[in-house]
Amino acid sequence: MPILEADMRAGTLVAWRKQAGDRVTRGEVIAQVETDKGLIDIEVFLSGTIEKILVEPGTTVPTGAVLAVILEDAGAPGAPVAPAVAPPAPARVRISPLARRIATELRIDPETVRGTGPGGAVTQEDVVRAAAAGEASEHGNRASVSEPVRAAAEGERAAAVPPEALVPPGDRQARLRQTIGATMSRSKREIPHYYLATTIDMHRALAWLAEENLRRPVTERLLYGALLVKAVARAVSEVPELNSVWRGGEAIRSDAVHVGVAISLRGGGVVAPALHDADRQSLGDLMRQFRDLVQRARAGGLRSSELSDPTITVTSLGEQGVETVFGIIFPPQVAIVGFGKVVERAWPVDGAVVLRPVMTATLSADHRVSDGHRGALFLAAVDRLLQEPGRL
Repeated sequence: MPILEADMRAGTLVAWRKQAGDRVTRGEVIAQVETDKGLIDIEVFLSGTIEKILVEPGTTVPTGAVLAVILEDAGAPGAPVAPAVAPPAPARVRISPLARRIATELRIDPETVRGTGPGGAVTQEDVVRAAAAGEASEHGNRASVSEPVRAAAEGERAAAVPPEALVPPGDRQARLRQTIGATMSRSKREIPHYYLATTIDMHRALAWLAEENLRRPVTERLLYGALLVKAVARAVSEVPELNSVWRGGEAIRSDAVHVGVAISLRGGGVVAPALHDADRQSLGDLMRQFRDLVQRARAGGLRSSELSDPTITVTSLGEQGVETVFGIIFPPQVAIVGFGKVVERAWPVDGAVVLRPVMTATLSADHRVSDGHRGALFLAAVDRLLQEPGRL
């Protein structure tokens, strides 16, 4: 089960697209899972033959759980000379990472706890009840929850309780909002943000866009958002530390530029799937891919790689009339770029003051990875690139 968002703990396998014995190719969709952000197509990251399917549709399992065993093609990059795939150990009790940690702290064997979660999974409440029952049995009095157990039941719940434990089952929008809240809380708690803003003259970009769209069929016309994404993708080549992810206590730079684009969902919530290799795509290709992402995001048809691959995110609230937006970084990324509404302002041009369409661009970045000087160079690069739209 892949991790599709920073605080994702589990997902529900909805359907298999392949069966045991089928050949699969890297990048092929083999399954569909449901998370708080909707239905996601799961891709396979190696080529081979499905030897065994371990999880049945309808089962909710924690991230990292093995869904199937694939016998990799002999001779494939990274494949052993004589591949040998050992089936996993006999099925163990399903338990969330949080519940397992609490069980370890309270010295409770999860195998002895009756799970009341989906599919019999052991929840943190089950662990706490088992600990309380153990105390009652040991001391021969009524069950009372000790301070360590109470800390697990209350303190740990407040710090890291899974979203699905706080909201009614089936209330997907509420779960989505809870998930987003947990992710953003973690981001603000763990990432030392710094913020920068600049105002960009959009006169040249919008004039070029109007002329370019006159040459294009109506169905292939560009929105200025495509220019913004491409400018960001090109600008990170000049400040590459912003195109990184933070893992294992260090920043890991990405050679590829996968720009996440924030998309609002019907009924509330937001996802930020990736436009892959945005720095190398033409504006027309970016526009087509963006339209496709929006349609599939709102219909529940995103792919796992589109949610897990972004290396930097762009968010824009200009259509909602917002002039300035300072985003919160999506972990494990280290930067997010915000664009506001294009408005007319008095602007100095060749010694005169004229009305010009301008836009505020912002950067929220991780101070462990970059600093204000580097962030300023990045925003300056975005500005410069938008003054030469024909070269994007």
